[in-house]
Amino acid sequence: MNETILKSGTFGGNIIEGTAEVVRKREVSMLNLVEATYASCSRVPEHSHERALFCIVLHGNLEATHANKVRTLEPFSVEFLPPNHSHALFFPAITHAFCIDIPPQWLEMGEKYLLKLDNYAFAVGSLSWLLRRLYREFVMFDAASSLAIEGLTLEMLAEVSRLNVTAVNRKPPVWISQVVDLVHARYSDRLTLAEIAATVSVHPVHLAREFRRFQGCTVGEYIRRVRIEQACRELTDSTQSLATIAVSAGFADQSHFSKTFKRLVGMTPIQYRTAVEAR
Repeated sequence: MNETILKSGTFGGNIIEGTAEVVRKREVSMLNLVEATYASCSRVPEHSHERALFCIVLHGNLEATHANKVRTLEPFSVEFLPPNHSHALFFPAITHAFCIDIPPQWLEMGEKYLLKLDNYAFAVGSLSWLLRRLYREFVMFDAASSLAIEGLTLEMLAEVSRLNVTAVNRKPPVWISQVVDLVHARYSDRLTLAEIAATVSVHPVHLAREFRRFQGCTVGEYIRRVRIEQACRELTDSTQSLATIAVSAGFADQSHFSKTFKRLVGMTPIQYRTAVEAR
């Protein structure tokens, strides 16, 4: 089978006419940023990209096949594809995504600092939050956004390198995924570190240290992020009031919710809802 190699600024769905509709795009410091929607039940055959690529699902979901392994990218999941690494895509439903491709000069700069950027990465957590903050700059684009986008892109490359180095040096213990599953199942509860540690049968101090090592944040920060992710889904898919969304996500009140949301996402819940509705 002949593999399609996509030029800079061309993303998966664009190779099948009618599959993707570009919402907006920008070029910043040789970085190409594209926001697009993809048609339901569409497929993109195996292809690779000339340049490294970050992609985050904002709404909907897609199935990405890389190295014969299928991964489902749900809202806020991130895929990093190094240059000339092939993948295939399937969109079960209408999907809204944001992608940024990275020029060789940026990767060369990272390699000078010994960043490991030659492996595929699939992640949520810190990488997802960085890319969402970059998306906010992309949407709200003002005089400071170009500099912010450059800085966030460098942070994302550093995070990919950390993920790759961690994967090579040591696999996380099984209980890390158990903690993640527990938090996602009970994010609205008032979980304590001691309760979580007892559930997975490890000492709280050991849990705190190892969780930060493999997830890149504390357990408390991870819980806040999961709560905000749920709130983002509600802001996207429902017309519920901010107070209702705050309570269902596990926040004590709307004020605490709004302050946490702005700190993590970079915009207020109302601004986020407005940006999503404008797509």
